[in-house]
Amino acid sequence: MTLASRLAAVALASLLATGTAFAQTAAPAAKTDTAATADKKAPKERSAESLDCSKQADAKGLHGKERKKFRSECIKSAKAGTAAPAADKK
Repeated sequence: MTLASRLAAVALASLLATGTAFAQTAAPAAKTDTAATADKKAPKERSAESLDCSKQADAKGLHGKERKKFRSECIKSAKAGTAAPAADKK
């Protein structure tokens, strides 16, 4: 084997080894903001007015849009310091 063929063989082997080394590197980790994701996953604390209005809506058996409307009006009136809204007609 001549010197030129030995150099060519070494160069080819090093290219193959280098390609394998780069192929095995791990992908860079995606940037995540753990504080932001923790805030999104944590349930929001509900006010006393909200809990009270939910209980009233449960007692009336309200669901869907009627429940949402009742709770909205109830919370607004509770924060304003007035009595709870009158029962909605079905």
